[in-house]
Amino acid sequence: MHMKTIEILGYKRANLGKVESKKLRIDAQVPGVLYGGTDQVHFSVPMVFLRDLVYTPHAHFVDLNIEGSVYRCILQEIQFHPVSEMILHVDFLQIFDDKKIKMEIPTACTGKAKGVEKGGVLSKKQRKLVVFAYPKDMPSVLDIDVSELDLGHIVRVHQIPTKHYTILALPNTPIASIEIPRALRSATSKEEKKGKK
Repeated sequence: MHMKTIEILGYKRANLGKVESKKLRIDAQVPGVLYGGTDQVHFSVPMVFLRDLVYTPHAHFVDLNIEGSVYRCILQEIQFHPVSEMILHVDFLQIFDDKKIKMEIPTACTGKAKGVEKGGVLSKKQRKLVVFAYPKDMPSVLDIDVSELDLGHIVRVHQIPTKHYTILALPNTPIASIEIPRALRSATSKEEKKGKK
């Protein structure tokens, strides 16, 4: 599945001091910086425009349109107010077709696990994993096929088929497992000893 792109409109910032940043926030604007290109670009963006990018489980590319100049980028870092959860600052990283990038990509379990049909519970260990790839190869989601997972089994990073990208995590990192509920445990303890990998 290809990565979706969200367009965000921003405005150039002339004054970069703290006073100016405070004024922007009062007007529900978020100060931001775009890195990665030839020059750093300082801008502000209405907070409401960041909603679709920030409050979503999905990963996205961004077309940042600053007064007519469009930069293809990704959200690099976001700062929230510790109490009010208001967005205080955003950093974007400009991306280029010939440069690999790192992105946090959500994981999604697909298929009906064998172990779940036997009464086990699917437990997701990693909601997101860091992926290293060229922009064109970046997956929008990492599909984890759990259909072969039996009771007590775990699927790990090295078991995910990767095409043109690399998952930056230790190969043995667990992604999902089938937990055995207490009631089932006594009944399946003999089976489990046989079937444990």
